[in-house]
Order: sequence, then C-alpha cells, then structure tokens
Amino acid sequence: MNNEELKLLMSQGEGYNLEFKENYSKNLGREMSAFANAIGGKIIIGINDKGQKTGFKISNKIKSEIQDMARKSDPPIKIDIGNVDTDILIIDVFEGKEKPYSYGGKFFIREGANTQQLAREEIRTFFQKEGGILFDEMPNKNFNIKKDFDNSKYNKFLVKASISRIANKKIILENLGLFKDKCMKNAGILLFAKSVTKFFINATITCCIFKGESKVEILDRKEFDSDIYSNYESAILYLQKNLKTRYVIKDAGPRKEVLEIPEEVLREAILNAILHRDYFEKGACIMVEIYSDRIEISNPGGLVAGLKPKDFGKKSLSRNPLLFGLVHRMGLVEKVGSGIERMRLTMRNAGLKEPNFEFRTFFTVILKRPLWEEDSTQKIINGTTPKTTPKTTPKTDEALLVFIKKNPEIKKEQLAHEFNMTVDGIKYHIRKMKKKGIIKWVGSSKLGHWQILAAKKK
Repeated sequence: MNNEELKLLMSQGEGYNLEFKENYSKNLGREMSAFANAIGGKIIIGINDKGQKTGFKISNKIKSEIQDMARKSDPPIKIDIGNVDTDILIIDVFEGKEKPYSYGGKFFIREGANTQQLAREEIRTFFQKEGGILFDEMPNKNFNIKKDFDNSKYNKFLVKASISRIANKKIILENLGLFKDKCMKNAGILLFAKSVTKFFINATITCCIFKGESKVEILDRKEFDSDIYSNYESAILYLQKNLKTRYVIKDAGPRKEVLEIPEEVLREAILNAILHRDYFEKGACIMVEIYSDRIEISNPGGLVAGLKPKDFGKKSLSRNPLLFGLVHRMGLVEKVGSGIERMRLTMRNAGLKEPNFEFRTFFTVILKRPLWEEDSTQKIINGTTPKTTPKTTPKTDEALLVFIKKNPEIKKEQLAHEFNMTVDGIKYHIRKMKKKGIIKWVGSSKLGHWQILAAKKK
C-alpha cells in the first residue's frame, strides 16, 4: 500500500471492513476474529478514530506478536502485514473459509464500525441457519456495472457518507467491500442499481391505509420500488403525510408540528425492516400498514438466528451486516444495538405505549396510535395535517370514568399513558366531564383524588 491509497482509506473512515488503531494493542485478536467472520478487512495502526495520522513505533517484535495472534485463533486466521513509511502498520485480514472464528475462546463479529462479542452458541447458530455467505455479501454475476449502475445514487451515497471522490469508482467500491472478483455484491445493487427490482423483485416497501382496525377495506396503497435509501425516505414521507400532527409550543417559542407517533421511532422501525429483512424470501416485501388504532411495520424474516427472544433489544446481530455497515456510514444508524431501547424510551417520553414486537416468519413492530380526533378519510389520504383536538365520545368518556373510579388518585399524565393519549387530550376530556358535573378533583394537586358525581341533566 502506498501513501495515496492510505489517504483514501483515511478519508473513508472506519467501517464494516476498516478499523483504525492509534497504538498497538494485544487485543487485536478481537478485530481479526471479527473481520474473518465477516468479509475480511484492514486494521491500520497509527491512525486515530478521527482518521488522523498519529504514527507509532513499528518493530519486528510487534509484527511477530500479531502473526502469533492470528495463528492462535481457532481456526488460524490468514493475515498479511505491511507498512507505509516507518510509522503506519497495515494488517490485511482475509475473509475466513471456516467460519466462525474465535480468539481466546471467544467469538466476535462486526456490526457497523464496531466489534462485539457473542456467545459461541449464538454465533454458531447464526452461521448455521443464516448461511456462511450472507445475502448482502454475495457477488452478483448478473449485474453489469456499466449498464446497471446509477451514478446519481452513488454520488448521493458519497455525500451522505462523507467519502471523498479522489479515487475512481471501482477502488472505492472495493474498499467498501462491495466489489469482488469483478462482480458487484448484492448490498451494492440494493443501493446503486438503476432498477433494483430487475434483480430482486420484492426489494420494495408497500404502504397501505386501511379503514378501521382490520384489512377488510383498503383506502390507499403505494409501492416504492427504488433503491433502499430512496424507499426509506419515501416511506417516511408517506407516514408524515398520512399521520396526524399536533402543535407544541414551549417557552413562548414558535409552534412545532409533532407527529402523533414520534418520527424517530418511525425511522428506526423502517430502517430495521430494511436492514434485517430476509432478502432470500422472494414472496413478500416490507409492509407499512396504517390502521385507525395502530401502525404495523413488518419485514420477511423473524428474529435473526442466534438471538434468543430474551436477548432481543440487548444484543445486536444483523442478517445483512455489510448493508448495515453502509447505512451506518450514511449516519442513518446511531449507536449500534441501541435502536430498540431508544424506540421504547422515545414512545414513553411521548406519553405513548411502548412498541410491541412480534417475530415469527415476519418481524413486526406495532405502534399504537393516540386517540386523537379522527378526520375524514379523504383528508388523511390527501396528506393534510389537521389540528388534533381530542375527540369526545361516550365510549371514551365512559372508559375514562370507569378507570378513574377504580384509581381515584390517578394523575392526568398516568391517564395519558394508559389511554395512549397526549396529556392535552386527557385534559380536554376531563374539562368536558367537569363542566357536565360528572367528576371533580378534591384536595391538593399532589395528595387529592377524583370524586365521581351525578351528571347534570341538560
């Protein structure tokens, strides 16, 4: 490797197949094991996490120790050691042919730009059930880079990933692990093909609006069949147009429109569906379904093999790790492995019920909608964002009344959580019932309680 090639890698930054180390460490076996379990990769010593050259003192003793780490892995890992100048060491780790590989009796995999440890059973199950070669890592001989490659999508990716164009396209694609043996890998096709469905007919997202709480009557349907990033943005835009909003004003500042389901949660759910779906499944696509009481986002493929239901949300294991690494580079994924818990926390902070997750042959996220006023079907389909005054119905009032009677000390914030409503929505209902003489609050705001009264006759 020469200085120009090193500069290119430094400009690309750390990723699924590239790790920077400021100094030599005897824990390098972790990264070597993770790369061998993935598509291979490079470890560059003498570069900090920001991609800046720091340099370090190279010695034959250090090179010998690194070779010894590779030999002591189980099975031994094939590596190549070189250097640029006298203070930058390059370790080329080759993709393993006998996966999984362990180091020090422990198993490691690559998730985005991070290395994480898994139990032996977890990683063995993953490779046995998902296959030694994953869908996104498979070279595709049917793809013609001259005819099928979309340069505009590629250029958009470079901007999002903050990757310089100082090298030609093939070199950058090779460095990203997307081009091998003169073939584009499936992950690259999902991102850069002019027509993704030419190669993968169900690599689409279908959005539907249903009348009521069942699938009996479809009010609107839209299918997005572009690259995965465009599909992601289109699905988010569809939700933004067809969900209700409310206005929030804080500290006398400008009002802010807020979706009934936090946008952060919707983005995380759709990204999960794209990144963790089973692309070998040809009979189904990603579905985004809007019902009157909930939103369901589902993808083919249940819980990733190797993960147990009890570990869901605590450990991260991707069915498409190369694709995950590319999306991580684009800044669409924040901290690896934190998405599920972040969705739960965001929903709680919005006064909504936590998401419900189901994983059978499909993986489904169910998001309960708050009980805001229902506008006409036509308005919803046309993408208007009407004001969200809570709807007062006998059923809602009756349910609230029953709950308050059983829990006389309950506060408005707790009621909002229980009924999937905003605090403002609960206040609206309470105010109406107070005016009718149905309930009243007795005592102080902290120690008081609700008292049920007889309703005044009109």
